[in-house]
Amino acid sequence: MPSFEENLNNLAEIVKKLEDQNISLEDLVKYYTNGLELAKECYQVLNEKNALVVKKMTELGLEDFKEDTNQQDFEENM
Repeated sequence: MPSFEENLNNLAEIVKKLEDQNISLEDLVKYYTNGLELAKECYQVLNEKNALVVKKMTELGLEDFKEDTNQQDFEENM
């Protein structure tokens, strides 16, 4: 399974390919779909790490992070 960093780098490469104006529709759909999956995997990893940090902060009696207002929008579009 690729690491978060590998997925992020792969996502950046897909974005470069999608910016190519000479890309075929078939390739565009393929790269776009693959990019969505990578973005979803990265988002899940970030959420897991965020939960871990919040848990550790709670155990230490520190104030919790404020919830990201864009989280719901992102999840609805995935």
